[in-house]
Amino acid sequence: MAEKIILLADGRQPPPAIPALLEAADGALSDRLGRPLHDLRISITDRCNFRCVYCMPKEVFDKDHAFLPHGALLSFEEISRVAALFVAHGVQKIRLTGGEPLLRKNIEKLVAMLAALRTPAGQPLDLTLTTNGSLLAKKARALKDAGLSRVTVSLDALDDATFKRMNDVDFAVADVLHGITVAHEVGLGPVKVNMVVKAGMNDQEILPMARHFKGTPTILRYIEYMDVGASNGWNLSEVVPSAEVARRIGALMPIEPLGANYAGETAARWRYHDGGGEIGLISSVTQAFCSSCTRARLSTEGKLYTCLFASRGHDLRALLRGGRSDAEISTALAHLWRGRADRYSELRAAHGDAPAGGEKKVEMSYIGG
Repeated sequence: MAEKIILLADGRQPPPAIPALLEAADGALSDRLGRPLHDLRISITDRCNFRCVYCMPKEVFDKDHAFLPHGALLSFEEISRVAALFVAHGVQKIRLTGGEPLLRKNIEKLVAMLAALRTPAGQPLDLTLTTNGSLLAKKARALKDAGLSRVTVSLDALDDATFKRMNDVDFAVADVLHGITVAHEVGLGPVKVNMVVKAGMNDQEILPMARHFKGTPTILRYIEYMDVGASNGWNLSEVVPSAEVARRIGALMPIEPLGANYAGETAARWRYHDGGGEIGLISSVTQAFCSSCTRARLSTEGKLYTCLFASRGHDLRALLRGGRSDAEISTALAHLWRGRADRYSELRAAHGDAPAGGEKKVEMSYIGG
């Protein structure tokens, strides 16, 4: 039997080229398809204490799996430095991800550093964090005091047996729900809850999750099971389309569509007719939103990815540690974003399957969701 090889991160490539003519950031950078640079997602650790079947399955990320050494990770100072350059180019929202970001020691210090950044117009950033909730109750107050705006919590079921089967480490639902409660209490709201829906595993939880969070300050969002990376054994037959999620919920609790909060928002918003709050539907598989994607992703070890489904990243760490000036790195960032033409999900939809290309996609646990 052939050995199965999973690409967790692409090999180190030469650092991005720096154009000879340096340029000042003007806060209005767009790519080849006219999409502005608005969001930056920063993975601050490749480690996680869950082994979710759709992200870090135990058969791949076992006890012998070699995670990145600490020295390979970007330092807080390096993250803050490159984030400031992105902000100068137009980024208004930064999301900290992982792995599980709350496993990164002293994360509050990084939050405080990023919270001090300002846009060219002098406005504070929308600074958010995605977590599995396991450490949220313990860390929520410190994160809020450091300047975090709000949190998003991953929760794939209310039924304990289903949730434990999905996280594969026997972690209880009650502990995640407690973390959500504490986050609301300290002001990290509105808390958003992300549920990845996988047919045959947790789609029976669509309605129980809706009932539980309806009428609360929490915004529940359903995410179609995506073909990110190569380790989760993705199959189109396991995708529950967002339209089906809306149909199931609407049959018992009538809902109607809402407009987007801002251009490029990933979730289609719906509200309950009776005023019981709203839900979101993220349809990367069946209703690709590549045309409005404004997100750049920075990996744990400092590679810039211009698409969640990318195979190759651009080595910013080499520039940060190679003595390059802010002006040089800023110019390289502008050059990379202007050359961006990624639209993987649209091409997948057009072809009826993954686009041809041959290279394996980088794992979600390496660059965040």
